Amino acid sequence: MSQLYSLIDTAEARQEVKKSRFVAFAGAVEDEEAAKAFLAEHVDPSASHNCWAWRIGQSYRFSDDGEPSGTAGKPILQAIDGHGLDRIIVVVTRWFGGVLLGSGGLVRAYGGTAAMALSSAQKRELVAMASGRLGCSFGDLAVLQSRIGSISGVTLHSPEFHETGSRWSITMPMSKVETIGDLIRDLTGGRAYLELDD
Repeated sequence: MSQLYSLIDTAEARQEVKKSRFVAFAGAVEDEEAAKAFLAEHVDPSASHNCWAWRIGQSYRFSDDGEPSGTAGKPILQAIDGHGLDRIIVVVTRWFGGVLLGSGGLVRAYGGTAAMALSSAQKRELVAMASGRLGCSFGDLAVLQSRIGSISGVTLHSPEFHETGSRWSITMPMSKVETIGDLIRDLTGGRAYLELDD
């Protein structure tokens, strides 16, 4: 799988195409509720059209908002995918300038304005994470907390203590799962366990 990125901050781009004004806003969103909130904040009721697209993992949505089908939302989504982005929404607003652009012109204008915003945006790498539980005896607890907890990107949290030891929730980069599993076995002689969520 190729590496995906998201945005650090909201990005913006503006252009005029045959007297129509286009403004794009792009931002990072973690779920559909965040996408709806971004739309509510960036849609301009005074505009002719507020077209948008978002992608969050395998889920995506787009809207042509009154433009001919396939000429606005889909090109915006293609700009998102073309930049290798995920957890992203882009809203492109158009104020009609009196000159019809035709289907090809609309596709280029909406997709192009979205691409301009995404090209100028600061990006951050998305890291696939795994979660699960780490169980150990009290005798192994200190060394595991120290060694595992000091690995970059790994978080131990929500400890539960029982008569013979403890159980912690753990989140870690997917790329480090095998290394961490080996380290836990090596440090404890196989006494501790790592269970991953599905």
